[in-house]
Amino acid sequence: MTAFETIEDVVGAFPDWQGRTARYAPVGGGISNTNWRVWIDGSPGSFFVKIPGRGTEMFINRRAAVEASRRAEAIGIGPRVYPFEDGNGIEIADFIEGRRTASNRDFLRPTVRAAVVDTYRTLHGSGPFSLTKTAFDMIDEHLAQIGEVGATAPDWTAPLLARYGEARRAIEAAGLDLVPCFNDPMPGNFLLGAADDLILIDYEYASNNDRCYDFAAWSTEMFFDATVEAEIVERYFGRPEPRVLCRITAYKALADLKWGLWATIQNEISSLDFDFYKYGLWKFLRARSVFEAPSWPAVLRGL
Repeated sequence: MTAFETIEDVVGAFPDWQGRTARYAPVGGGISNTNWRVWIDGSPGSFFVKIPGRGTEMFINRRAAVEASRRAEAIGIGPRVYPFEDGNGIEIADFIEGRRTASNRDFLRPTVRAAVVDTYRTLHGSGPFSLTKTAFDMIDEHLAQIGEVGATAPDWTAPLLARYGEARRAIEAAGLDLVPCFNDPMPGNFLLGAADDLILIDYEYASNNDRCYDFAAWSTEMFFDATVEAEIVERYFGRPEPRVLCRITAYKALADLKWGLWATIQNEISSLDFDFYKYGLWKFLRARSVFEAPSWPAVLRGL
């Protein structure tokens, strides 16, 4: 159990809020932590408070997450972050007014996609993070953790690991392009303004990773087709480079494999009311659809 399990604990412990009247309400949408909006008497705006969920320390380096959040604030793509060195990963930031969380439907608009590409470019060019955690590091970590917590992935997922090995060998032979990456493009992590400008929130999984992974994870999360992927690559790289498109395809499968393994672990340890088994099953099946496609050998050759 952490020192600060409830929003009352956090409000009472944060120095700037002590002795002031507070109101708070839950913020829905997350599947790892409990999130709150807090109003403090005398403060002009409101605040967002994240309380880490049980077991999330297995996946998340909280110091690295705070570093990434502060970087995002400094380069203008994230909200203001408030220091709270509690040792438990509590995060406090400004609650962004006048914006709404994106939905998958929003990413059907080219203006929104362009804003994400430009935001990623800003993050990717901001200089290395202290934490490097590639897609391969994430998958290997989860494979070890599954055994540690006594979780079990479906038997039919075993062949996916052989495909993972193929993809890893091919990508490593071609070389990794490591930059600071977001790594967690859930729709709710994009806050949209009226002009389709955006702010990125929630940097828990941010790390140095292959830049193509960022686009792959986003593409698979939003169900983009090949035409949209080519548009994204052209905006970022100047033209729809075939090699980059192959890397995105390979990383799409790896991203789904990673999140399927993550869900398998969460299904064993999480106390949140969420169907992690169903979520993981969907991710595994989608990874298999890429790995077993007739085009997979050509994807590997194209890396």
